[in-house]
Amino acid sequence: MDISQKRRTLLKVIVLGDSGVGKTSLMNQYVYKKFSQQYKATIGADFVTKELLIDDKLITLQIWDTAGQERFHSLGPAFYRGADCCVLVYDVNIHKSFDRLNNWHDEFLQQADLDNAETFPFVLLGNKVDLDGGSSRRVTEQKAREWCASRGNIPYFETSAKEGYNVDEAFLCVAKISLDNEHVPDIYFPGISETASEAEQPRSGCAC
Repeated sequence: MDISQKRRTLLKVIVLGDSGVGKTSLMNQYVYKKFSQQYKATIGADFVTKELLIDDKLITLQIWDTAGQERFHSLGPAFYRGADCCVLVYDVNIHKSFDRLNNWHDEFLQQADLDNAETFPFVLLGNKVDLDGGSSRRVTEQKAREWCASRGNIPYFETSAKEGYNVDEAFLCVAKISLDNEHVPDIYFPGISETASEAEQPRSGCAC
């Protein structure tokens, strides 16, 4: 079968964490293989896409980069809806960014309006392991893994967006567990009757 004829699956991934932990840099390294030293805070939210083939399935990974600043938290519900996986990111050199993982984790579950909150997949990334050759590190790998275990054995990766270390491996894991999440809608040609019945239903509220 030609790759263009394969069933295509869209997976929506939300990336959360404090400002400056490297969320945007991780995504740019994964999708574009680029890293910039210049820091520019994300305003609201943005997303990038990456196509990959997993078990002969064509996957479009839609990765949402959300602002880490408090003033954008009210935007959360609109961006979280329909997510298949949530990636939590902290900076291994800043203990506060690790301490706030509970806030990000719980806020996502509260605002995402999930049917499967207890089994919803998360992945944790401890970023910037390259900084100062590891001498600036404040959060040990063991501590991070203990946190993951306490939250239902969340997969954990130590990454460097700058060096590209473990970035592909981390997002491949994200794609695979997103695929296992039941929410996944296949993008395919719906039947005419299905489309017609949807069109006939009255719409209320915001269409976003």
